[in-house]
Amino acid sequence: MQRYKEWLRELGLMTLGDCIMVVGIYFFKYPNNFSTGGVSGITVILSKYIPDLSKGTIGLIINLALLALGYLLLGRSFGIKTAYVTVLQAGLLRVLEVLIPMAGPMTQQPMLELIFAVSLPAVGSAILFNIGASSGGTDIVAMVMRKYTSMNIGRALALSDCIITLMACVAFGMEVGLFSILGLVMKSLLVDMVLENIHTHKCFHIITANPGVIERFITRELNRGATRVHGEGVYTHEGREVLLTVVNRRQAIQLRQFVKKNDPTAFLLITNTGEIIGKGFRGLD
Repeated sequence: MQRYKEWLRELGLMTLGDCIMVVGIYFFKYPNNFSTGGVSGITVILSKYIPDLSKGTIGLIINLALLALGYLLLGRSFGIKTAYVTVLQAGLLRVLEVLIPMAGPMTQQPMLELIFAVSLPAVGSAILFNIGASSGGTDIVAMVMRKYTSMNIGRALALSDCIITLMACVAFGMEVGLFSILGLVMKSLLVDMVLENIHTHKCFHIITANPGVIERFITRELNRGATRVHGEGVYTHEGREVLLTVVNRRQAIQLRQFVKKNDPTAFLLITNTGEIIGKGFRGLD
């Protein structure tokens, strides 16, 4: 039952992340011809030279071709998550193109549209990366390269994104090209920022003379572990217990309020931490 719930949760997150990406690509990136790498960037460039095909159709063809390539060369290791995300994204873009055709940009503010064109896909990508999924597209090429070559995949993908972005200067002029270059820089920064924000937890150091009631709240109510360390006040030389625990943001609010109510003399140090390895968090791999 627990495994089924986890599967449904991941399916929901993959769908949510994909939908957020599609909104940014279709409503903001495509109408402005912003090309910031990846399949969507290639689609924007090719649409300039293949006017008979819509961007949605071009993107669908590229994604399905890459999906077939991944299946043929990677087999089962290709990943159901990547296949699902790739097909869903291509399908949603094509459906939106039929139901809500875009004749041009939504506003006359290209900088505003660039922010949405970059930030929405960045948030969607971060959601997918956080659960071990991929947005497909050029990530499939990276999987193939990783299997058959010793090339540095990260550098190869970064180089390809740069080339695709620079091609926007040739296809649509320097204004669109410069916006695309700015968008590529913003995208790389935003994905890291969103991922770091998702992974952030609160680390508590609670110095108290009454640790029992706080320990019970942490273990029974928050369902978290804690470590008790004995300490001594430098000024008074009185014994104190130090409780160390890590919780998420919601639990941090509960724990802070509980300590304040039940042990007003306790001393709390609360810090942010983004890399936690151990039981209940991340594995050592």
